[in-house]
Amino acid sequence: MEETIEQQASDCLKVVLFGPESTGKTTLSQQLAAHYQTPWVPEFARDYLQEKWDREQKSCEPKDLMPIAVGQMALENKLAQQADKILICDTDLLETKVYSETYYDGFCPEPIAKAALSHQYDLYFLTDIDVPWEADDLRDRPLFRHAMFEAFKATLDRYQKPYILLTGSKEVRFETAVKAIEALMDKF
Repeated sequence: MEETIEQQASDCLKVVLFGPESTGKTTLSQQLAAHYQTPWVPEFARDYLQEKWDREQKSCEPKDLMPIAVGQMALENKLAQQADKILICDTDLLETKVYSETYYDGFCPEPIAKAALSHQYDLYFLTDIDVPWEADDLRDRPLFRHAMFEAFKATLDRYQKPYILLTGSKEVRFETAVKAIEALMDKF
């Protein structure tokens, strides 16, 4: 695995699904990738942490953050080279930064924080918490959904990232996202 968390340049539009756990990011990423016949970048942390859970019955720890960031960027950089016009990202390092700071009392490894703020994406889709919570081995904060959503929104606002709030059903979210992507593509 490539041992860097730097984002490689690419000529495609990059959009990121961004928000708390269990808000439909992966589902929508897959739908958008199928619609645009393009790759989507899955969330590296999900597989990494599921394997850790299956092996040790432990959730994410601070020591996992750098391997997660390295794995995420290796996936993104590889798939960006395969994308023609658009790349759909299920997450990014800014999301890793938000989770790290929320779970570990403001702590985020400096390389991740720096990379998260320097990486460039054309649009973020902030996924609302107006969908039912779905439990799994890794999701652990159903009672903190509102606080987590506010942390994600505040981060986008603080760093002046371009974003659109996605609310409603899967169909409504998909339609809203497609309209936003089409508008971006017209400018690209």
